[in-house]
Amino acid sequence: MTTLLGRRTRALAAITVTAGLALVAGCSSDDSGGSGKTTVKGVHLAKAGRLTTCTHLPYPPFQSEIDGKVQGFDVSLIDLVARDLGVEQQILDTPFENFKTGAFLNSGQCDLAAAGMTITDERKKNVDFSDPYFEATQAVLVDKGSGIGSLADVKSKGRKLGAQAQTTGEDYVRGKGFDPISFESSDAVLNGLRTGQVQAVVIDYPVVQGWLKDKAFAEKFKVVDSLKTGEQYGFTVKKGNKALLDALNKALKQAKADGTYKKIYEKWIGPYDASVASPAAS
Repeated sequence: MTTLLGRRTRALAAITVTAGLALVAGCSSDDSGGSGKTTVKGVHLAKAGRLTTCTHLPYPPFQSEIDGKVQGFDVSLIDLVARDLGVEQQILDTPFENFKTGAFLNSGQCDLAAAGMTITDERKKNVDFSDPYFEATQAVLVDKGSGIGSLADVKSKGRKLGAQAQTTGEDYVRGKGFDPISFESSDAVLNGLRTGQVQAVVIDYPVVQGWLKDKAFAEKFKVVDSLKTGEQYGFTVKKGNKALLDALNKALKQAKADGTYKKIYEKWIGPYDASVASPAAS
């Protein structure tokens, strides 16, 4: 159901729409004039027949390109919203900074953002968050030969720490007095650890879970600390877009009630934890 609408160059450049993307046939609309309008079931869409999602690739297991298609936990959940609206989800890959400012939502390039994004009061100033859909902790991952046994060891032993730029993980360690090396994406964080640029990284635990599924990786690296920061993930819409926010929350609530959320969780994250399925509303 999901297609990749655009790719970015690593800068806030214009995003080119991939040619030949098919619209969903027979898309319903509440506007008079048929399916060419951009309001569906009371939800105004940036493009007719499409629920356009901003994300930042790659960030497995939440979103990454697999066999030429963007897939993942967030993608599967937003597909449920698109299905309820009778449209197709399509994805724009954008800089992560966009999610803090809501720039692409405000400009009308995207309807919503889904990027494994933590709900924070600072971000709420610029965007409206859905109900939380995932509880997250930060993991400290190290090279087994580093001699590091905790986050505190990174500093005491003079080792280099890495984190993804503009993330709550980076904010957390900076708040603890660290000066981490910043990487643009989770893939870059992983590469930094593999190549010895850093000897430890702080990143969301589900991302580490995905990495550790690789036997060769698991033989070389290990988790030495779990940082419970109270983080909850949410999807975002432009401030005041209540119709789409309601559609998001309705789909999440239904998925949790009928077991769909559990199936999606087990497919992309791992063994199901019921406490993750019902985080307290923010």
